Amino acid sequence: MKLGHEESCPQGHSSASTIATIEAALSADPDLDSSSIEIRMLGPVVLLEGYITKPEDREKATSLAAMIVGPANVQDRMLSRFPTQ
Repeated sequence: MKLGHEESCPQGHSSASTIATIEAALSADPDLDSSSIEIRMLGPVVLLEGYITKPEDREKATSLAAMIVGPANVQDRMLSRFPTQ
């Protein structure tokens, strides 16, 4: 069975395994609050959606995802939700 374009990443992994790998990487970083970050795939592109609570979380999340699928295949759609003082 041949996978459709939406079902595999550039390295040939399924979307589900790619998403699971990125989720594990985000969860493993003790300095990153990934509880409100959602990961989806659109073809070979990883979409990072949801909310971040610290400015540095954006860079960490996109960098970790880029290490897995490559920087050209990561799109940041996260919104900032910083706590008020």
